[in-house]
Amino acid sequence: MTEKILSERAESLLKALVERYIRDGQPVGSRTLARDTPLSLSPATIRNVMADLEEMGLVVSPHTSAGRVPTARGYRLFVDTLLTVKPLRRNTVERLQKELEGAQVEPGSLLQSASSLLSSFTHMAGIVMLPRREICTLRQIEFMPLGGNRILVILILNDHEVQNRVIMTDRQYSKAELERMANYLNQEFSGADLREVRAQVLAGIERARADMQSIMATALDVADRVFHEAEDDDFVVAGQNNLMGYQEMADIDKLRQLFEAFNTKRDILHLLDRSIDADGIQIFIGEESGRAGLDTCSVVTAPYRVDDRIVGVLGVIGPTRMAYDRVIPVVDVTAKLLGSALSSE
Repeated sequence: MTEKILSERAESLLKALVERYIRDGQPVGSRTLARDTPLSLSPATIRNVMADLEEMGLVVSPHTSAGRVPTARGYRLFVDTLLTVKPLRRNTVERLQKELEGAQVEPGSLLQSASSLLSSFTHMAGIVMLPRREICTLRQIEFMPLGGNRILVILILNDHEVQNRVIMTDRQYSKAELERMANYLNQEFSGADLREVRAQVLAGIERARADMQSIMATALDVADRVFHEAEDDDFVVAGQNNLMGYQEMADIDKLRQLFEAFNTKRDILHLLDRSIDADGIQIFIGEESGRAGLDTCSVVTAPYRVDDRIVGVLGVIGPTRMAYDRVIPVVDVTAKLLGSALSSE
């Protein structure tokens, strides 16, 4: 809706402002825009256009400066309608390919190498989701007390596969309590894909506890511990510390939330799961992620394929003030190269 009511003049000025801010990281004033655009406009005219863009929520004036910076909404319009993405140079593609091929042929090494390459080429955090397994269906879950706060969890998957896990809980549960929890979980999740079970468990935990019966809340807490172990190896990440070097991400509270997202993995897994179901490059800007720990970041993702089947997602996490025109092709090409390398194995 916004992009339809912007004049060519306003689009040109917004594009110049975003590009200058991405490059310099400083609020952009009217005189700077007058020099950066091919339009013959006076600073007064530019200020009027900027005021209109600010009223639309596309730019904002920091209280410390007369210049303006793009908002998440401004970045979104820029990425969707104004951005020009150029293909990577051949020598850059060859460097990526050579370094990825230099990794050990073991798939885990290839994934770690890909995340490191994404980080080193963009100076941000590179992330690679492990290849998705074939559909794994939960048939039944059972709990057995082992003494103290330890519980043996028996998972029956697909038709015959059985997995045993030992988890630690916050308190000791009786055999009757464990039976009630298992009955509830089997009733709710038996026959569901294991990935969907985990997503529903996490969604249930996020709901208000007051809206749940005690047995439901307790069962979901225990189930979260069961499936949390499986999350530990869901993706590999490199270069998180790069994010500390960006001025706009220097706020201690925001950094704490971001690194908590890396540690708990849930918020990032949520985005990766959304991306794997949407073919092609996906870009989440600021609050579009829907996760508090990532609301000052942009996430650029692309799926990678093995034998022409999408099995995972990789991407870059960085500040909203990222060079999208350079990051997008790096992510896209790395996804293609990783898929090719895994297919050849």
